[in-house]
Amino acid sequence: QVQLVESGGGLVQAGGSLRLSCAASGRTFSTYAMGWFRQAPGKDSEFVAAIKWNSGYTYYSDSVVGRFTISRDNAKNTVYLQMNSLKPEDTANYYCAALKGAWGARSSTDFGSWGQGTQVTVSS
Repeated sequence: QVQLVESGGGLVQAGGSLRLSCAASGRTFSTYAMGWFRQAPGKDSEFVAAIKWNSGYTYYSDSVVGRFTISRDNAKNTVYLQMNSLKPEDTANYYCAALKGAWGARSSTDFGSWGQGTQVTVSS
C-alpha cells in the first residue's frame, strides 16, 4: 500500500501562487504515475493533473493548463503542484492519488491510495 500526505494549501488572493506537495511512502515502487484532484463544496471531484514517475510525462485538465504545473522529485518520492494565476474558482480541497488505470485517465475511479487533502482558498 502507498501512503500519501499532502501539504502546502492555504489562503491566497486571486492572481497569487501556491505550491502543493504530496509525499509518498510505503510501496511507492508499485505506482507508475501520480495525479492531483480537487473537490469544491457541493461539487464532484475534478481531475487536475498527472505525472509519470520515470519519464516526467504529464497531462492536465483544460481548466488549469498554462497556470498549473505538476512535477516530481523521485529522490524524495514527492509530487508537486505549482499553481499560478489562481482564481476564486480554484478554491477546493486538493488531493493526490496514485494512478492505477491507463495513462491519460481522468476519472477518480482510475486512481487510488488517496491522501487526506489540503485546502486551497482563493479570495477575490
